Amino acid sequence: MHAARVVLAGNGSSSSSSNVGSPRELVAIAWGLTAAGVAFSKGFTERLLAAVAAQRIHLKAREWAQLLASLAKQGVTPPLAWQRCCHAVLQQRLRFCSGRDFGSLAWSLGQLGVAPRPGWRERFFTESYGQLFFLSPSSVCALAWGLGRLRWRPPRDWQDRLFLETYSKLAGFRPGELAGSAEPLHVGQQVEVRGWLRTVRAQKQFAFMQVNDGSTMSGIQVVVEPGAEGWGLLEGGQLATGAAVCASGQLVASPGAKQAVELKADRLVLVGGCDAESYPLQKKRHTLEFLRGIAHLRPRTNTIAGVARVRSALSHATHTFFQGAGFQYVHTPILSASDCEGAGEMFQAKAALADADKAKAASADADKVAEEVAQLKRLKGRLADMEAAAGRASLPLTPGGQVDFSQDFFGEKVFLTVSGQLNGEMYASALGDIYTFGPTFRAENSNTSRHLAEFWMIEPELAFADLADDMACAEAYLKHCVRYIMEHCPEDLAFFDAMVEKGLLARLQDVLDKPFATVTYTEAIKLLLASGKQFEYPVAWGIDLQSEHERYLSEVIFAKSPLIVTDYPKDIKAFYMRLNDDGQTVAAMDLLVPKVGELIGGVRSGKVTKVGELIGGSQREERLDVLTQRMAGSGLDPEDYWWYLDLRRYGSVPHAGFGLGFERLVQFSTGVENIRDVIPFPRYPSHCKF
Repeated sequence: MHAARVVLAGNGSSSSSSNVGSPRELVAIAWGLTAAGVAFSKGFTERLLAAVAAQRIHLKAREWAQLLASLAKQGVTPPLAWQRCCHAVLQQRLRFCSGRDFGSLAWSLGQLGVAPRPGWRERFFTESYGQLFFLSPSSVCALAWGLGRLRWRPPRDWQDRLFLETYSKLAGFRPGELAGSAEPLHVGQQVEVRGWLRTVRAQKQFAFMQVNDGSTMSGIQVVVEPGAEGWGLLEGGQLATGAAVCASGQLVASPGAKQAVELKADRLVLVGGCDAESYPLQKKRHTLEFLRGIAHLRPRTNTIAGVARVRSALSHATHTFFQGAGFQYVHTPILSASDCEGAGEMFQAKAALADADKAKAASADADKVAEEVAQLKRLKGRLADMEAAAGRASLPLTPGGQVDFSQDFFGEKVFLTVSGQLNGEMYASALGDIYTFGPTFRAENSNTSRHLAEFWMIEPELAFADLADDMACAEAYLKHCVRYIMEHCPEDLAFFDAMVEKGLLARLQDVLDKPFATVTYTEAIKLLLASGKQFEYPVAWGIDLQSEHERYLSEVIFAKSPLIVTDYPKDIKAFYMRLNDDGQTVAAMDLLVPKVGELIGGVRSGKVTKVGELIGGSQREERLDVLTQRMAGSGLDPEDYWWYLDLRRYGSVPHAGFGLGFERLVQFSTGVENIRDVIPFPRYPSHCKF
């Protein structure tokens, strides 16, 4: 508020940006003043409009929505030239707007009464189509009012989608809610429930069973009376925790306080029995470490099942976000002959080793399996040829003593991929915006709670885009994912908030409510040095920020606000990141969030990215000469990347992208600390079971 008083005290005369503040700061102040009911002074209004016009490309979609809403509520009508100029920039940001942003934009434009230039309306409907599912009733009202004021008639399919997606919200319930519904649905109807028993309480006159089919945390209570078909299963002790059952009967209102409805069963069938004595999952709390040893059964627990549902929802949210924004989904290869990041710690695929193992295994069983003699001779002959070629080993060697991969399956060194980015850039150079979503691998011998050998990555690439576009996309994507799980996984998130991380829901809500702050790496180093805090890892320009530095920035200096750090030293980033004009830094960005630290961060040159990283982003180097020099400086042979350089020779365009470690996103969303508990079957050193 003190900053607002300083700005409001201005007389409207020109001043430097250092005195006025950045456009993003002014927009935040304007939004706060409007929410507090404080009127703009003439001087502040002039400075706000001038700063935005001068640096409009730095504003994100959410900030544009807040700016126009503030101006509309303040009764400020900017000059027509200002509106036309800013609409052109905003048009490029529409693909990163949320449903709430579209509602706010429509209302603001309608209130201002000035329609954007031709083509803008069509872009608005195209980009907003995929976000209609996420509109709240208030956003629907704002959107409809604004379109009416602008006299914009939506396309018929857009109207149909709007009515379809908002019907249930306006009616006050979510489809599919059954046991947790405030007003029970389907009461009195005959239904059938199939699932696994969590608990069984049998008495003489009736029995209570908690059946869960995995679709929700709570399951449903089944009440069985002696006259029901299958009552003998209870009397015979055949129904125990873990058994699979099918129960049918009438859905009735429950007299209990813990559920709205329950099933009064008239028929009970045991589908699959369960030995109560040996079943490892009883009605008690099990440690996550214990559950890792029974990964085939752990999805039946509340924690792992909840993680699985949130993970599924985040996967769906990922596709809806990028598909709704016009991105094409590209499947990049798992086997690769290139090292995207210069990390070196990669799993290598060798077909010759597999053949050697087959030959030795066959030799042990040759006297027992006569029908395999022919195959044994062939494999042993091939093994003999390899050993003869090597002279001393089981693999063919070059004259220099190195393994001769020209004789292997692919004829060259092949690895399990660490990233699909380089492949993604190829398709972005032809299709425009694309994204990948698939498994990647790192052969890092680390047994920490934040490392896996196999994990999933989401990697979008934006054509004709710069670092500002990349940052806007990353912020919009994260907000979209958080908003989606809060709307579709409330029961699971409430469980995690109560049992795993106190304050999880408040932390997630902060991501939606607070604007993302931005600071350069150089400014961040200055802030850390000025703090006077003693860190375990000393702070100096050129260091790779550690988790303690990142958390201090996001939790203390920026008051628990999501923070984007940009423009890192080139020596700690990968070769493909665009070199800035200063020759010392690159156009890279890391997104830091409270508690986790680095949530979105760039790849380091020459080593695997550090603990805490979820997403790495940068503008890619599109200049052929600069990229070639950066490769050589990173110890890479440009000849090995001739195809990547060709993209710069033939129709090169500015482009940007980021990579997101999906398991880190699941950790961030659930509060689960060990990454091995947020992937169905974790792979790490000395462990590849199940």
